[in-house]
Amino acid sequence: MAKVMIIEDEPNLLNLYKVELEDEGYEVAGLSDGSEGMDALKSFNPDVVVLDIKLDSGGGGLELLRNIKSHNKEIKVILNTAYSTFKNDFTTWMADAYIVKSSDLNELKLKIKEFAPGPSLN
Repeated sequence: MAKVMIIEDEPNLLNLYKVELEDEGYEVAGLSDGSEGMDALKSFNPDVVVLDIKLDSGGGGLELLRNIKSHNKEIKVILNTAYSTFKNDFTTWMADAYIVKSSDLNELKLKIKEFAPGPSLN
């Protein structure tokens, strides 16, 4: 089973993403605190990380992105943000995908499926 880690400090979004991805057949770990990100990453060993850029703690999403890629370049990281302006920040180019948050989760789900195909739930 493919593993997805979500790091999102908005509790309602974190819960929504977690439920939606579990319904898709993924094993999901959700964190609301970026400072716990690296420890959880090492123990959970995800295939994909969905990372909010504007985290309130842990140095922010871009610092966590750098740490994740320094730890393991093979882990796919999807930056997930409400701000399209971060696309111009060179640090975001380390990410494997950049998705602007939306009430429609199809784009996010498709990108996750591209990086870590889940089981077929026919």
